[in-house]
Amino acid sequence: MTSTLNTHLSPLELRLCGPRGFCAGVDRAIQMVVLALKKYGAPVYVRHEIVHNRYVVEGLQEQGAIFIEELHEIPAEHRAQPVIFSAHGVPKSVPADAEAKNLFYLDATCPLVSKVHKQAMRHQRLGRHVILIGHSGHPEVIGTMGQLPEGSVTLVETEEDALTIEFDDPDNLGFVTQTTLSVDDTAGIITLLQKRFPNLLAPAAESICYATTNRQEAVKQAAPGCDLFLIVGAPNSSNSKRLVEVAERAGAKRSLLVQRAEELNWDEMKDIKVLGLSAGASAPEIIINEIIEAFKSRFNVSIELAEFTIETENFLVNRQLRDVELTKADMAFVNGDHSPVL
Repeated sequence: MTSTLNTHLSPLELRLCGPRGFCAGVDRAIQMVVLALKKYGAPVYVRHEIVHNRYVVEGLQEQGAIFIEELHEIPAEHRAQPVIFSAHGVPKSVPADAEAKNLFYLDATCPLVSKVHKQAMRHQRLGRHVILIGHSGHPEVIGTMGQLPEGSVTLVETEEDALTIEFDDPDNLGFVTQTTLSVDDTAGIITLLQKRFPNLLAPAAESICYATTNRQEAVKQAAPGCDLFLIVGAPNSSNSKRLVEVAERAGAKRSLLVQRAEELNWDEMKDIKVLGLSAGASAPEIIINEIIEAFKSRFNVSIELAEFTIETENFLVNRQLRDVELTKADMAFVNGDHSPVL
């Protein structure tokens, strides 16, 4: 436990979750952009947000990364420069388009998302229609569905979908899930599907990734008795939004998603006694510390660590970038200190 010395301020117990913030896949993706800038120089193009966090994206833009929505936005004079695909994964059509345009591309798809792609392709190769449990329009879902021929994947988003969906061959089905879903919600959907389709086959390994599971479990432990639970993350971050839901279901009176300390409405927080704090997998620790310091300036804060487990996972960057070394200053930048270092 640590505490401030501002004893004239109202006491606040802050339950700080662990793990929180960056996962190995996010860390790898950001490293890849930094390494590409060091090796090839600016500009480096990135298709879609490399991860769902504006602070991260803006920091990389300042160093020379250019974020685009589609490959045709890369001007002809820059087609020798690398283009990086985001951590969420892309349909097969995207690298095919890059090759047709003679672009040099690097794929930063999280290895755990790639694993889901392979599981879905295995189902399809073995003659099963694939059920993908996920959220329509999310980049990861678009990427996973884009691994297979049109019509071979059906998206299921809710328990209602699971109760009403029909298939021509209900005895030849396999499912996979988006990696960033609510563990409990997904379990409910799978249970309903298995009751309706007893021969439904699961993937060879769990689709929801370790980081999603660990962050949700830490929030579940910390949430009971919290007057407010803050989740640091972006509004388009699936895993961050799921943490907000998990906190409320696990016993927090209220839970909010915030991107920066400046968003906090202090008039609504003056009476809180117990605060929970965690962060989605795309949120850097520097923003978490920013929010902690904001509370320390207004409350007499004591910090309790709500640690579920310690993560040791590490994913190697692409082979083309392994000959570039990251300095301590580079790693500080990757972790959220956006002072110019490149």
